[in-house]
Parts: sequence; C-alpha cells; structure tokens
Amino acid sequence: MFKKKPLSLLHEEMKSDNRLKRVLGPWSLTSLGIGCIIGAGIFVVTGYAAHYKAGPALLVSFLVSGLACIFSALCYAEFASMAPVAGSAYTYAYATLGELFAWIIGWDLVLEYTVGTASIAHGWSKYFQNFIGIFHLTVPRLLSCAPFDFDPSRGGVVHTGSWFDLPALVIVAIVTVVLVIGIRESSRFNNAMVALKLCVVLLVIGAGVFFINAANWHPFAPFGWAGLSLFGKTVWGQTGADGAPVGMLAGAAMIFFAYIGFDSVSTHAEEARNPQRDVPIGIIASLIICTVLYIGVTIVLTGMVPSDQIDVEAPVAAAFQRVGLQWGQFVISLGAVAGITSVILVLMLSQPRVLLAMARDGMLPESFFGAIHPRFRTPWKSTILTGIVVGAMASFIPLGILAELVNIGTLLAFIIVCLAVLIMRYIHPDTERPFRCPWVPLIPVLGVLFCLVLMFSLPSANWLRLFVWMLLGMVIYVLYGRHHSVMARRRKMSMGD
Repeated sequence: MFKKKPLSLLHEEMKSDNRLKRVLGPWSLTSLGIGCIIGAGIFVVTGYAAHYKAGPALLVSFLVSGLACIFSALCYAEFASMAPVAGSAYTYAYATLGELFAWIIGWDLVLEYTVGTASIAHGWSKYFQNFIGIFHLTVPRLLSCAPFDFDPSRGGVVHTGSWFDLPALVIVAIVTVVLVIGIRESSRFNNAMVALKLCVVLLVIGAGVFFINAANWHPFAPFGWAGLSLFGKTVWGQTGADGAPVGMLAGAAMIFFAYIGFDSVSTHAEEARNPQRDVPIGIIASLIICTVLYIGVTIVLTGMVPSDQIDVEAPVAAAFQRVGLQWGQFVISLGAVAGITSVILVLMLSQPRVLLAMARDGMLPESFFGAIHPRFRTPWKSTILTGIVVGAMASFIPLGILAELVNIGTLLAFIIVCLAVLIMRYIHPDTERPFRCPWVPLIPVLGVLFCLVLMFSLPSANWLRLFVWMLLGMVIYVLYGRHHSVMARRRKMSMGD
C-alpha cells in the first residue's frame, strides 16, 4: 500500500506507443490555465462571496487565496518538469508518498474536476439565460435551474419549482463532443474563448472604474477580518445565519474555487511539446495574470454596488445594468458565456487524463478508463462518462453546495503536492529538476499552512462530504485498486521469481 512508483518507471512509460499527442506549446498551456481560472470566479462566485462572506474585503480574500496558490503552483511546476506525464498530483504522490496516498489524491482530483465542472456549468446556465433575456427569450421555469437551492440568509434549503437545469446539461453535452474529437481542436476552441473573455474582463475594469463610489467600500470588512473555523466550528470571527463562518478568511476559502485551473495545466504535461520548460511557464504565468485580473474586477464590482446589494446570480452584468450601462449587460453576458464555456472545457479535458493515469497504473479498469481512441488519440470512453456524470450533477445540484465541496478537495490536493516536494527533495536530492521550486523548505511549508487555514475556514458540511467521498474511494481501492495495481503485479512477479 505504501510502495512508491520509481521515477525511472514513469520515464519508461513516457516512451510507450499508447501516449497522447504532444501538440501544446507555452502559449497554449498558459491559455488553458487562463481558460480554466477566469470564468465562474469572476462572473459568478465573486458576487456570492462578497454578498454573504466578506463584503469589499473580498479584495484581501483574493490576495490570501492567490498566495496559497502561488506557493502550491511553484511546487506543481517542479514536479511537472520532473515527470511530464498525465495525472498531475496523483502521479507526483505515487512517486513520493506511495500507492495509498496516490489513490487518495487521485480520487480527490476526481472530486475536484467533476464537482468543479458541474458548479461552473450551473453558473454558465445563469449567464446564458441572462444573455438571451436581452432578446426577450426565456427558458421555461421548469427547466431553468436545479430543483432546490441553499439560501444562506435563511440557513436552509429552499425549493425552486424547477425540474432540472436544461442549459447546463446542453453545454456539458456540447463540450463532451468537442473533447472527444481531439486535443488540438479543443485547444483552438479554448484559445478563441480566452481571447474573447479577456477582452470583456479588461472592458469591465476599464469602463467600471469610472462608476466607482468609494462610499460603497465602507465598512470595508462588514463581516470582520477573520472567519477561521475548526472542522466547521467558528474559533475566530463571526458566524452567519447558516452557522458557517463569515469574514475575510471565510471569503478566501469560498473564492479559492475561482483559482482551480492552474493545476489542470500539469495534467496536460504529456501533451506538451517541451514539458520541462513549457508546463512551469503555463502554470505560473496563468496564475499571475488571473490574480491581477481578479483583484481589478473585485475593486470595480464592490465599488459600483454595495456588497449587500450585489446580485448573486450574475453580479457583474447586473452591476453595469444598475448604473445605466445597458450595453454592458450584453457584452458582459456574452463574455461570461464564452468565458465559462472555456472553464468547462478545460476541467472536462483534465478529468479524463487523471482517470487515464490511474487506469495505466491498474487502479481503475484500463480497458475502459485507459482506452485511447484510435483516430482522435483522446481518452474517449472516460470523457463520455465524465460528461454524463457532470451533466447530471449540473442539472440537479445548486451552485453554493458544489462550490464549497470542490474547494476542500482542491486544498487537500495542494497540501499533498507541497509535502511531496519536501519528501522528494529528501529521498531523491540528485534527480534532475529542469524547474526548481525556490526557497525550499519555506515555500512548500507556507503552501501547506495557507491551504490548511483555508480548509479550516470552510463549513463543517464540507468536511463531512469529503469524509464520505474518501470513504467511498477507500472501499473501491481495497476491493479493486490494491489487487490490480501495476506495483502489486510487479511485486507478485518478483515474489514468483
């Protein structure tokens, strides 16, 4: 269970014929990162977090979350340059912490990408309906959203009167088809979406700055500067109507969701033309660019609208409409639809690559999850399965529950990667590292501490959901993965010899 996968075996597997196409350069990888990061974070979650968690202090929340991501990103970049294969943190954990921890992080990544995509598809649906509403078109109420929602102001679940979210289901189906066709086509589609949404984000900042009312920033931190909890019990700061912590740190824990995406760049290392150089560039460049844009949009949004009046469903478009910029609703909604589409694409692009890496190691059935399409050279079966699961979740589960669930899974992944860098430096100090994380052990330790603080700032329900998910994963590992893994087979062969 604690057997490590040698780096030599990873390098040997890279020479196999059953590989993905190496077609991505530094610009494409950076675009994939931006495509995944800039989306629901700016266009959806920002409004929710400012309204319910942090107020204008959300600006500082983004800085705290950004620091946690930067520390983790440097660790990701070192590993991605050492082992440029599919699998991301799962592969890194296998090489440093052993099979059991690799399974835990792989199963955790499945949670991150699946739930993250579903929540973002939900946000896409809201902006799509906002966009077609400009032309006086509507989606029937019975097909407009999830059948229930969680209202933090009431502290409970409310029924919406809908059956399921049809627009979310449709966009997931379209993206699934694009992903099956091929990585080059997916990358081109993403590049076009990224260019459009970057123009919209810069327009939001450039035009919105003229409508900032400084009075909207007072009080700057209406919920306080804290929001730290221990397994859901608030130990520092205020508590909201739903019993969850509120404040700047609680806001940071919530909008950490906005940063998922830079780690997805590492899942495409096997498709990079020069992974040792290009993957670290893609990870770090996309994270820095997006952090600057997030801060700019947060300043504009909280300056244009008092935080307690921000529209939770479509905050940026509603803010422009509020100040009389009717054209802003059209442009922003169009940009949001395109932008969030690219986020869905990149996350759904990453998920099958993690499943592919786990299948190659025997942790999942390789005949299904490891199947590469003979023509398109994509993991087509797992891509279709991902589309089915994501579509179902996006149709029936609301944004608030999904966003917080994906946060805790992502934070756990980052902690394991930071620890893995420390361990790898100790057990393999002489291994070639085309990119080296600076100031080790300081950077990995800070990454662990920042991520732990954010994990403890999440509501207790998130810990319960994570525990249930991990328990289910352990059952699968004990019944299947432990007996079928590549390392188990190698061990049996050595014992037979």
